[in-house]
Amino acid sequence: MQKTDRSPDDYISSLDEERKKDMAMLDTLIMKHAPAETERVMWEGVFWGGSEQSIIGYGEMSYQRSDRQTVNWFLLGLASQKNYITVFVNVVEDKKYLTETYKDRLGKAKTGKSSISFKSPDDINMSVLEELIAHVFRLNAEQD
Repeated sequence: MQKTDRSPDDYISSLDEERKKDMAMLDTLIMKHAPAETERVMWEGVFWGGSEQSIIGYGEMSYQRSDRQTVNWFLLGLASQKNYITVFVNVVEDKKYLTETYKDRLGKAKTGKSSISFKSPDDINMSVLEELIAHVFRLNAEQD
């Protein structure tokens, strides 16, 4: 998976009408809380598990994998998948992914260690998602 030159706006525009509306709303919500200098780029390619993905990445972080290789990655990601919209949260606080901290308050969402998947924004508690997004950028600013 790597950064591409594709525009996040072009990606959103390529989606079907209902998904386009939901993704545009979520993109706006994320950017509302992102610092002005936040990078917003497409990451595309084969994701863990072997699936082809297109993800809008917000911000950037570096981390060291278990093989000691340093990898650049996005702080927050937004993807339209076949059956879900997924928000990826790659920020840890007190040795715990923020997704794990917020999962019980999000509503009807499938959560992984660093992902939140839902069929529609109507299924989740948007104020809790917004709180989580703000927390991501606040923590990142504190760590810089």
